[in-house]
Amino acid sequence: MEEDYLYHLLEQMTIDEKIGQLLQLATPFFKGSSTKGQITGPMKEMGVTEEVVENAGSVLGASGAKEISNIQKKHLESNRLGIPLLMMSDIVHGFKTIFPIPLAIGCSWDLELARHAAEIAAKEAAVSGIHVTFAPMVDLVRDPRWGRVMESTGEDPYLNGLFAKAQVHGFQGNDLTDTKRVAACVKHFAAYGAVEGGRDYNTVDMSEWQLRESYLPAYKMALDAGCEMVMTAFTTMNGIPASGNRTLMRKILREEWGFDGVVISDWGALKELIPHGVAEDEKEAALKALQSGVDIEMMTLCYTSHLKELVATGEIEEQLIDESVMRILKLKNKLGLFENPLRGANETLEKDIVFSAPHREVARQLATKASVLLKNDDVLPLSQDQKVALIGPFADNHDVLGQWSWLGSKEDAVTLKEGLETQLKSENLNVAKGCDVESRDERESKIALQIAREADVIILALGEHSWMSGEAGSRTNIKLPKAQLNLLNDLKQLNKPIVVVLFNGRPLDLMDVTEKADAILEAWYPGSEAGNALADLLFGNVNPSGKLTMSFPRAVGQIPTYYNHYNTGRPKGAPDAQERYVSQYLDSSNGPLFPFGFGLSYTSFEYKDAHLSSNIMKQNETIRLSVKVENIGEVIGEEVVQFYIRDLTGEVIRPLKELKGFERITLQPGEQKEITFTITEKQLRYYHSDLSYKSDKGKFMAYVGSNSQDVLAVPFQLM
Repeated sequence: MEEDYLYHLLEQMTIDEKIGQLLQLATPFFKGSSTKGQITGPMKEMGVTEEVVENAGSVLGASGAKEISNIQKKHLESNRLGIPLLMMSDIVHGFKTIFPIPLAIGCSWDLELARHAAEIAAKEAAVSGIHVTFAPMVDLVRDPRWGRVMESTGEDPYLNGLFAKAQVHGFQGNDLTDTKRVAACVKHFAAYGAVEGGRDYNTVDMSEWQLRESYLPAYKMALDAGCEMVMTAFTTMNGIPASGNRTLMRKILREEWGFDGVVISDWGALKELIPHGVAEDEKEAALKALQSGVDIEMMTLCYTSHLKELVATGEIEEQLIDESVMRILKLKNKLGLFENPLRGANETLEKDIVFSAPHREVARQLATKASVLLKNDDVLPLSQDQKVALIGPFADNHDVLGQWSWLGSKEDAVTLKEGLETQLKSENLNVAKGCDVESRDERESKIALQIAREADVIILALGEHSWMSGEAGSRTNIKLPKAQLNLLNDLKQLNKPIVVVLFNGRPLDLMDVTEKADAILEAWYPGSEAGNALADLLFGNVNPSGKLTMSFPRAVGQIPTYYNHYNTGRPKGAPDAQERYVSQYLDSSNGPLFPFGFGLSYTSFEYKDAHLSSNIMKQNETIRLSVKVENIGEVIGEEVVQFYIRDLTGEVIRPLKELKGFERITLQPGEQKEITFTITEKQLRYYHSDLSYKSDKGKFMAYVGSNSQDVLAVPFQLM
């Protein structure tokens, strides 16, 4: 459709029809839905009328080609100008084929596989009628008490940005008229991951320098990749909630970054300006949100009820509404909805594509790469002639999808028991729950102990209910529940090898577990193919290669603990440091239990001969960092070679390390490869106190290694 048509369409619209385009309502409000769009009591209390629904611009949470097609057809019959609806949903880590949670996908360090997973999710969503997904979520996370860390790819701004870019490309492709693609919506703008105390929806308070230094880069990389939409955060920034924050939405997003796509609020966020205390009522909330550049209001009626009045009184110019409407119409046009309102929705293809065997195979592959081997005292891999006791609340539990998998079927997910049954004869596998996630039954415990006594090795499947993480899943205690720790203690008394497999949505306090387990495999929530993927890893069909993208603390009292922190004036371990008067805990090490970038393999890799092509670097030149990596073990393995830089002296403080690059390599036993990273002046830039972004001449350290702690260091100087 030519853009001139859109302006002609805008000219024909009444003020009510324009405002309607700015409203997103949930599926049950619409005719053609399974609820037939009946305006019920609660809907009437909201102020929703048939006219409001007929003018609405987008739908939240619809699914299935039949239902979405019915909603669109019914809407076009009643909408005066025949403007199609946008269908939006949370397709976060899969549609029906569920991939590992995003934090786990980050631990794969596999950008191409992450892109491919997003492409599959888009394909399944599009054939089911969806146009927009509320993903990727790129909030930087440093506090595992916050449940939504499971939606992020971790604590590093650079790596988060790379995954954001990969996922945007996977969802959108190169052309949104491709009916196998969906538009992406990056969230939550901005810095939602920095909520105080790790408590969801809580206050965020930070300097603009820290915002730009750590939190904004990933959003910017998503937008540079062509992401079509932005969702506002529930939280505040500099005392102003994001949905009413002109600095965030107008100054940075629109003016500075040049973003001209659609901005949508999160669920009910406009009306939440009132309890936040920055709007007296819905009218003021509507005023502030539109002035700040929020185009679509999700599931409240501040715009619908008050924008017309605000225009009539001159408090808002109608031009502001027109700008938002045009952005929405342009997105609908990019998706080809004016020519083809039903777009990719196809009931026949839906049956063949959604949850298909090829898609499940990719989910299985990604789950193997996303799992992280945290400990292994020569217990893994297992052999098929061993007698295995599979015990724990997740031994045969379908709750392996994690939050934001709302169209995934737990019943169709492969449990750990089902996966192990493909590797072991029935006489070599005995299964008992032992305890529930949070409680313990003595009878179950006795059965578990009995089969453990008869086994050669115990696989203990522990973790959190999926509802313990995700949105509104904040916790002050991030240890495993006592029932599970008690079960571990009892099994330890048998002096049998114990392999702990963890199902969880956040880094946990594992101090108790590491002391008693002989091996620990962090599976996260692995998705639809959980059991098959984990069986592949446990029996060595696939060699673990995942690396953490979020540090594991030794205790909750350390939080936040993250690798790219700043030095202090009294750093522990400095040559002239006093024993007591340094930055330290009296009862714990400063460092994490497991650091960023950490992950074991069934083989070992040796790093040697790290060197630079030159120790002097000029502003307009590059230098190269090289290192030799050798597989000194007995099996083939994949390694993630990580490259970090430290600016030793800056105009403002600089992180002790910053990830600047990585490379996944596969090495046969005894094979050696030389890996080279290019260092550019651009990689040395940072935000100064005046918010200028530039590099400084001076001394730097380049690091290369298998994780953020185990590195080889080489100095260089920028002239």
